[in-house]
Amino acid sequence: MELRQLEYFMVICEELHFSRAAEKIMVSQPNLSQQIKLLESELGVPLFNRIGKRITITEAGKLLYEQSKHIFSHLKQAQESISELKQIKGGSLTIGVLPGDADLMFNSLLLDFHSTYPNVSLSLVETVKVSEQVIEGMIDIGVTTSPNPDERIVQIPLFYEEFSLAVAKETSLAKKRFIQFNDLQEMKIVMFPPDHQCRKLIDNHCQQLGFRIKPKIETTTLSSLITMVEKGIGVTVLPRLLLENLHDKNIQAIKITKPTPGQDICLIYRTDKYLGFAARAFIQAVEDYIQTAKKNARTS
Repeated sequence: MELRQLEYFMVICEELHFSRAAEKIMVSQPNLSQQIKLLESELGVPLFNRIGKRITITEAGKLLYEQSKHIFSHLKQAQESISELKQIKGGSLTIGVLPGDADLMFNSLLLDFHSTYPNVSLSLVETVKVSEQVIEGMIDIGVTTSPNPDERIVQIPLFYEEFSLAVAKETSLAKKRFIQFNDLQEMKIVMFPPDHQCRKLIDNHCQQLGFRIKPKIETTTLSSLITMVEKGIGVTVLPRLLLENLHDKNIQAIKITKPTPGQDICLIYRTDKYLGFAARAFIQAVEDYIQTAKKNARTS
């Protein structure tokens, strides 16, 4: 079994088409087909069901695909560790965050990180399935709400995220020191959509208190939420740390009580993942960034 054959096999699994796979990896289709036949012959099982021009992956093929992902992941880690031995402070890193959280911390964090480590290649992915994609090896590091305990995942606590009401400063609401959670049902609200983690948190509290909020406008982007609040279109509920670090003179953050919504935020990665230079440097950068943000929030 050759690595080249496994590479060819994985591309076919992803494309589910021999011709497209051959074009993608720039080999002839007869050569690609021959390599897969050799691989099937060595394993003694078919890897694909061939139904006319269509193909599907067999159970054996699915098993080999999952194991192949781990093989190439470990090879990548080995390459990064060898690079470190050569004192090349580089590498690549794919980071997964919840939609909207990129605006919370990662825009400025990534700029600072790139400035310090220009040889590290970074890829930022917004996804509602951070934990699942870390487990599947699709992303290297995730920053998300604390998932359920899982022996496949290492969790590094970052901070507790308390939520506040964001209102336009020119409105009468801005004069209040706090509101009760129940008051939200009487307000004109703009929010993230239901599948966003921030929205799920608020919806869960509403359900426990026996009511539902009906946002006037839903949007997936933080910037549009902030703009709508500034213009007095509606109020929203966002992490207090985010609101304090926006330094937006047009928005007032008001404490929510009975209850005060909040959640634990952590950094996660696979238990069996080798943390190369890029990963270790990024984890340290995130922890330093959070501590600085907390300090700035306390002194502002």
